Amino acid sequence: MCLESTTQSQEETRSRRAVQRAVGVQLQARSDIDVRHEIERRRDFLCRVMQESGQTTLVLGISGGVDSTVAGRLAQLAVEQRREQGEQATFVAMRLPYGVQQDADDANAALAFIQPDEVLDVNIQDASDALLEALENGGLTFKDAHQRDFVLGNIKARQRMVAQYAVAGARGGLVIGTDQAAEALMGFFTKYGDGACDVAPLTGLSKRQVRLLGQQLGAPAALVNKAPTADLESLAPQKLDEVALGVSYEEIDDFLENREVSEQAYETILTTYRRTAHKRRLPIAPD
Repeated sequence: MCLESTTQSQEETRSRRAVQRAVGVQLQARSDIDVRHEIERRRDFLCRVMQESGQTTLVLGISGGVDSTVAGRLAQLAVEQRREQGEQATFVAMRLPYGVQQDADDANAALAFIQPDEVLDVNIQDASDALLEALENGGLTFKDAHQRDFVLGNIKARQRMVAQYAVAGARGGLVIGTDQAAEALMGFFTKYGDGACDVAPLTGLSKRQVRLLGQQLGAPAALVNKAPTADLESLAPQKLDEVALGVSYEEIDDFLENREVSEQAYETILTTYRRTAHKRRLPIAPD
């Protein structure tokens, strides 16, 4: 009986690891990376996309988190390399607060580190609130204040992307996304909001790997190690991602890197991955 139980446990472990490997491959995740190489590869990727598209500007919203800090610095390095090659290239960083941003100092610290060519500051509160008001005037109702706040949070995320694409359209630019493998795994982004972009230079990286790139690039430790928050809910300001997800980034990264995770974390992650599959796909079409 003991041997049979052990064998069954080993089989379950192998099966779980096989699922983790398959999901990791789908999201282009890797257990180990060469940090210097990844910085150069992803910078060169941005240069190549600019060259192939004929666009001369990169646009990115800077929140003060590690993802936008790393992506922003890669963007600035890319446009500087293009200019060294004799090409026109500009990076426009955008501050996109909703009203007063509680962690605005972090966003300013990120900009000081990134040193973008240009900074545009666009407050999205009026536009977001006006759209919600128009929806309610048009007859939309909510079951409670929390549902209304959740919908407003997604409006904020999409309004930020509207602003970035307006700048890209005016400047002949490409919009950069900050999605990495951990957020992609959990579907932790707003569809057609922060999940919408032209180029996604952090694709395939776990959260800890993004932090490693940030450290190598010389980003401030406070930003590299900052606890992530989407900060979209007005009723729960600065709500930690890990609280919303029900699992830690450490466990999410271990899953992606095919390391051992608890059964509870495995089930939470896999259930969420399957439930959010629609976010990672193109619009569903008839067979």
